Amino acid sequence: MNTDDLIAALAADATPQERPIGQALAWALAGGALLSLALFAALLGPRPDALGALRTLRFDLKFLEAAAWAAPSFLFCRALARPETEPSALLAWLLAPVALLGAGVVAELTLMPSDLWGVRLIGTNWWHCLTVIPLLSIAPLAALISALRSGAPRSPALTGALAGAASAGVAALMYASNCTDDSPLFVASWYPLATAIVVAAGALAGRRWLRW
Repeated sequence: MNTDDLIAALAADATPQERPIGQALAWALAGGALLSLALFAALLGPRPDALGALRTLRFDLKFLEAAAWAAPSFLFCRALARPETEPSALLAWLLAPVALLGAGVVAELTLMPSDLWGVRLIGTNWWHCLTVIPLLSIAPLAALISALRSGAPRSPALTGALAGAASAGVAALMYASNCTDDSPLFVASWYPLATAIVVAAGALAGRRWLRW
């Protein structure tokens, strides 16, 4: 077999492997999310006025922000499961949720009297936020790390961190319906802190279990 034939054979073997890892990660995230949703429904559930709150922009912004964080984090994580992916190629997508949240904070600071800024920032559920989001992230993160073991990430810690970011985004989507603090100031302060806990856990898990 000459060199060209060998390369063609390797390419043929590699091509069908790209789809299974992507599908495995999607199923892992969906399965983990369903487990977390069951836990959320059993322990918390949406807040009583959730349907009415859907008519307010600040309440809706929490879901949009969580989705804008979860989606690119998952896609980035899925891409990094393959060793040929360059991390810098997708990093810019993570700026979208930051810009979205920044715009919400600016609007809040503009419209809200300055003497209420501190109250809005601290809110009433900051400890709840820092506890529930990491708790609801456990199942999706564990499922993603397990699925990623069948891949070959070149940056195990970064890939694990992004799995954590995606898991935290999914958890935030659930928690947002229960959280009574809708201010972008609160969301910009405590949601990222809760996410950082999960990201750190994902990075440690990735360094431990995704090395090859």
